[in-house]
Amino acid sequence: MSTNNSADPKRPNKVHRYKPLPEGTTDDPTPDYMNLLGMMFSMCGLMMKLKWCAWAAVYCAFISFANSRASEDSKQMLSSFMLSISAVVMSYLQNPQPMTPPW
Repeated sequence: MSTNNSADPKRPNKVHRYKPLPEGTTDDPTPDYMNLLGMMFSMCGLMMKLKWCAWAAVYCAFISFANSRASEDSKQMLSSFMLSISAVVMSYLQNPQPMTPPW
């Protein structure tokens, strides 16, 4: 088996060394948006007694928690979880029938 070095597809002038970004420059707004969206869904679930809004709030709270950094404030995450779970509990306490699809 012979190797053919002339057919090597690598171009040495196009190779660049990886340099990681400095710490703190990546600012992902996803957790903040999901937290805000979750609180809006929670309020809609509580005020309008919409079960699907309450479940969407729980989903948004989980996404916000999963995408957050360890250095962020955990009090806001905890309040978002508690608000969304209370929306689910209150909507099922007021109407214990299973959720009907919104469509």
